[in-house]
Amino acid sequence: MSKILIIDDDLSVRILLQRLLEEQGYEVQTAQDGLEGMERAKSLQPSLIICDWIMPQLDGLEVCRQVKADPDLSNAFFILLTSRANVEDRIKGLDTGADDFLAKPVELLELQARVRAGLRLQKVNQDLQAQKQVLEKEFAEAATYVRSLLPTPMEGSINIESRFIPSYQLGGDCFDYYWLDPDYLAIYLLDVSGHGLGSALPSIAVLNMLRAQSMDGVNFYQPSHVLRALNEAFQMDNHNDKYFTIWYGVYNRAKRQLSYASAGHPPAVLLEEHPTHGIEVKQLRTSGFPIGMLPDARFSNQRCDVPRSSTLYIFSDGVYEIMQANGQVWGLDAFIETLKDNQKEINQKGLDYLIDYVRRLNLKDIFEDDLSLLRVQFE
Repeated sequence: MSKILIIDDDLSVRILLQRLLEEQGYEVQTAQDGLEGMERAKSLQPSLIICDWIMPQLDGLEVCRQVKADPDLSNAFFILLTSRANVEDRIKGLDTGADDFLAKPVELLELQARVRAGLRLQKVNQDLQAQKQVLEKEFAEAATYVRSLLPTPMEGSINIESRFIPSYQLGGDCFDYYWLDPDYLAIYLLDVSGHGLGSALPSIAVLNMLRAQSMDGVNFYQPSHVLRALNEAFQMDNHNDKYFTIWYGVYNRAKRQLSYASAGHPPAVLLEEHPTHGIEVKQLRTSGFPIGMLPDARFSNQRCDVPRSSTLYIFSDGVYEIMQANGQVWGLDAFIETLKDNQKEINQKGLDYLIDYVRRLNLKDIFEDDLSLLRVQFE
């Protein structure tokens, strides 16, 4: 049975509307002013509220504001009962959050029709909210599953720390690192286009494929070979128009050399601390289209020496594509400068210091895009 609350300072109006609506099978309660109406609304949790506009203490507009601001009441369909007929007043009521209007004196057939229509819309909205909660739960479970697949921190001659922070919509970030043999360490991070489960699933498929080294004929020690094989296996025409960027590197511990290739991905950043002239920054990136865009895309290897006590950062673009209060995107260059200027603090406090720094720049409580970040420290 649908619950309806009537708020009006006119006793005769309250009695008339309550009697009429109860005859239609609704559960109806009344309140004689806005203050009492808010108390009744919180206890009744009505599906629909009919509220007079002009009342002492708390008028109908203020009741509407408070109802729509209360998460427990905001889904209630709100009808303003008014003798005001001009367009400006109706606009004011709609801007406040009212869903419909009912003119005084009340025409009973119109009242019944507007209540039926309002309850139908409220039911649709209620169902949508329930579906939204189910989807949010599923996204949270999916994010937990993705996180469970990610590698644990690595300690030893090479220390690797990571962070994975899903956005309000699960995306396609994923990363991994593992020893190909006692001397060669593979490291990669990828970012699938779009959001939702449709983006998360390809990233999981790539992780499982690379972790199992299940691509026949691929030399996993050669980054460009890996990217070429992935491009053949994940053409976007066959994967719901999804493509992904990736940075893939292989570190030779004996020679202290890092071979790498990238496909449309942000550069990895290598920081080397010099005792005399500070921190030197190298951006490690090769040319190449994202995986899946072109069937005949070419990828190339690059190689660099890794000095002692240097640090490598690998990340998705969600870490720097942050909208600031001035309306400008923070950007890659600013992020790299932050790494350089705050290296001492990051060394002392870990990646949490950097994540907190980025959170302070973000205008919202959650990020618009997934944020993935690897920090690799070489002895």
